[in-house]
Amino acid sequence: MRSRMVRYAVRSLLGLILLAPPGGLAAASEQATIIRIDGSSTVFPITEAVAEEFQKAKRGAVRVTVGISGTGGGFKKFCRGETDLQGASRPILRPEIEACRARGVQYIELPVAFDALTVVVNPANTWAGTMTVAELRRIWAPEAQGTLTRWSQVRPGWPDAPLHLFGPGADSGTFDYFTEAVVGKARASRGDYTASEDDNVIVQGVARDRNALGYFGFAYFAANAGRLRAVAIDAGKGPVAPSLENVLNGTYQPLSRPLFVYVSAAAAARPAVQEFVEFYLTRGGELAKQVNYVPLRPQAYAMALERFQRRRLGTVFGGAPEVGVTVEELLRREAKP
Repeated sequence: MRSRMVRYAVRSLLGLILLAPPGGLAAASEQATIIRIDGSSTVFPITEAVAEEFQKAKRGAVRVTVGISGTGGGFKKFCRGETDLQGASRPILRPEIEACRARGVQYIELPVAFDALTVVVNPANTWAGTMTVAELRRIWAPEAQGTLTRWSQVRPGWPDAPLHLFGPGADSGTFDYFTEAVVGKARASRGDYTASEDDNVIVQGVARDRNALGYFGFAYFAANAGRLRAVAIDAGKGPVAPSLENVLNGTYQPLSRPLFVYVSAAAAARPAVQEFVEFYLTRGGELAKQVNYVPLRPQAYAMALERFQRRRLGTVFGGAPEVGVTVEELLRREAKP
């Protein structure tokens, strides 16, 4: 996956060049061959894997650019009509729904996988093998800013060492979800931590610092398991490690979450975009597993494909943050007409 991240930077630059050709029919023709995607860094590995395979299948006839502005940052572009697809590590929120409506941007919501949002420490950290949700709340709550600054303040017996925090920035859907699940209110967080929409920055920070703690999607942990250690989370029924199996069996709570792509209805009318989305929903489960996400069940991809082909617009969520949506609950929602 790290090699994909390097290729991402090169391809994004290429995408910017390709998106600015001179005017005229040639430019319009070139534009029709480009699919523009942005949004969640968590969804990025799946979308990048799909994009690579799709471009191979099309033998260079279609170019796909994939950005990582974060879920919130990506929705700003998507609702301005600047992108064709939007990766999201949480459902679209009410302000984003209104922003899209104000610009006349209609969309099709498609679940593509499940994730185990993962809390990580440095391998040299020998004390924090497990943490409770309450301990995470004490660390990350706004009132902890400038006051809870040492590991010994989190749990008696832990070392009197500085606590250095790394996490997603405010444009990240992971930030939204984690704060809702752990602190109890979306976007409520202390601000004195190293923040980035690029999860690789968080990986580097924790991997280099014995006293660090951070969080991001499971795929980034799996790709760096030799440099990081995952923390088992206790939500009241004993510690549970983040894993694909524990997402499927519903025991890794409250940090399991569905992942989405949103497709612009206007863009879906273009043959290249339609082919790409159908390819995504046909091959996405296989490729999600390859990059360490939990694929949906085959019937879920079949329902998502039908949703796309029938152009069922809007969201099955209410525009407010939700925590603890299971695979089964997602299937029930998607099955509703």
